[in-house]
Amino acid sequence: MTTLDAVWHDVECASYTADLDLWRELVDDVGGPILDVGCGTGRVALHLAELGHDVTGVDSDPLLIRALAERARERRLRVHAEVADARALALGARFNLAIAPMQVVQLLGGTAGRSAMLESLRLHLRAGAFAALAIADPFEGIPEGEIEPPLPDVREEGGWVYSSMPVAVRAEDRMTAIDRLRQVVSPRGELTESMVTIELDRVGAEELENEASAVGYAVRDRRSVPATQDYVGSTVVMLEAA
Repeated sequence: MTTLDAVWHDVECASYTADLDLWRELVDDVGGPILDVGCGTGRVALHLAELGHDVTGVDSDPLLIRALAERARERRLRVHAEVADARALALGARFNLAIAPMQVVQLLGGTAGRSAMLESLRLHLRAGAFAALAIADPFEGIPEGEIEPPLPDVREEGGWVYSSMPVAVRAEDRMTAIDRLRQVVSPRGELTESMVTIELDRVGAEELENEASAVGYAVRDRRSVPATQDYVGSTVVMLEAA
């Protein structure tokens, strides 16, 4: 049974596919097993598992992990789904590749949270393995005063229609706040609304690379995910574990 948390995660994240080519390319280069950090309901984890790779997905939200586990079982895919905080992993396994898609790295509570995540990941990577961490700046390349929220994300589930509309994007000191209006239309046409704010740490690639170097990673050439009509592009910081 899909929970409301999982539905909203799917509404706001599941349609994003611009980064899948990069994750496939990296996995082809270094092989598995793969750790998907902040996996949610499995947008990337399930995709890579469908290609035959051994994937572990971790997320701090147990409802999202439950949805991932159910979907993996339904599709008979090899995905290990674990409830875990990326800043304090204890998985008892090591990986050839750890990925943090979208803006997972920007949801960790600033420098201290990112450093804890980097240390935790390093303990779960084999020597010579890689961490690929995506970051994005919603304001990059846009003159002040010309920022417009993107189009709403919409999904239908069992006759219910869910819509999530970004209504404001605000720069606040060291973070970007994104206000979303969530609307639900029942099969009978009844409308309910709620507001939610997502706060992303503002961190550049160089800053993240410096934080990684401080805990023992070797910085490698960055990769990128192109922008689309509906989504900003991402810079992917590439780190090699000693």
